[in-house]
Amino acid sequence: MKGSTHLAIGGVIGAAACLYYPFQWENALMYVSVAGVSALSADLDGQNLLSGKLSKLSHWLRELAIWTGLLTIAFVAYMYFAQEKLYPVITAIAVALSLLGFVTKEGTIRNVLVSLIGCVLLYSGWTSKQNWLMGFGLFVVWVPWLDHRGMTHTVWALFLWGAIGMGLEKQLGIDGITIVSVAGYASHLLADTLTPNGVKWLYPLYKKSIKIPLA
Repeated sequence: MKGSTHLAIGGVIGAAACLYYPFQWENALMYVSVAGVSALSADLDGQNLLSGKLSKLSHWLRELAIWTGLLTIAFVAYMYFAQEKLYPVITAIAVALSLLGFVTKEGTIRNVLVSLIGCVLLYSGWTSKQNWLMGFGLFVVWVPWLDHRGMTHTVWALFLWGAIGMGLEKQLGIDGITIVSVAGYASHLLADTLTPNGVKWLYPLYKKSIKIPLA
């Protein structure tokens, strides 16, 4: 299924959370960012089927998202190490921008850059003793090197993502982050289940794809 479709579904999930929970701009940004990343993160794996299908405008927007995210990550990292100031919401949005852009790229350089982001997240989680952030970092480090629609498209990855979301909710104190995370990630797997190739939900225990193609 197209990345734009996954992102649109994630946007709907984020918007629904904004309507359901007491509205605050900071929380709303988190709901939308978490839902968007969750809806697309499964496609950080392997040779992405979304790559190479972008218009010039979409390509430009992708590069803008990637570099805006990376520069912001560099800024918050500097503020953390030089002045011991942490900006969790800005950091989350920056990581979201970068990963959303990287979803539609491919190749070794792309994989290395994504893994480097994961290493930064892993180290930040370790130094700040945040288990959820270390888990997120490990996910980002690992998944670019996996085959497409492999382990990231399983119920096990969904459970892992839910645990990461739960840790983020406790860290930020924003109700609903766990549900938004799980709903966003699950929406990706469910949407891909409706395609001819389906999803190997129980891989490697059950290696056949489960599919309910619409056409």
